[in-house]
Amino acid sequence: MFVVTMKWNKKTALIVILSVAALLCALILLSRRDQPMQGAEQKLGGNDERVAYLESLGWQVDNEPVGEKQVVIPREFSAVYEEYNRLQLAQGYDLSQYCGMQATIFTYAIHNYEGYVGNVVADLYIHEDVLIGGDIHSLALDGFMHGLKKP
Repeated sequence: MFVVTMKWNKKTALIVILSVAALLCALILLSRRDQPMQGAEQKLGGNDERVAYLESLGWQVDNEPVGEKQVVIPREFSAVYEEYNRLQLAQGYDLSQYCGMQATIFTYAIHNYEGYVGNVVADLYIHEDVLIGGDIHSLALDGFMHGLKKP
């Protein structure tokens, strides 16, 4: 049996603490490398990239958006925006990080929504070529809305 003794002083303790912290940081970074991109990391600069993204989720859409509009994410959320942001948080986005900033909403018609005969669209919220949120919803007054992934 071996017994190791060390004389602990401030310098030795600092080296041990920094070494453990560096090891933990390395482990965290390595564990995140294998995870798929979350909302704010998804670059969708051009129309082809946006269409390809929606198609990767299983949606059939036209090659061009049916609508495009500029919006400013409110600095303070109303109850409606709070509810909408809960939907965004559930799918990995957070509009509260973009309060007061301008975004573009690109709207695409969806042609393969199963079990519903009305018009359905996908809205993609883009800020500086980055997807920051989105939803799938029907255009009917008593319709539905959910996240971007197929139910």
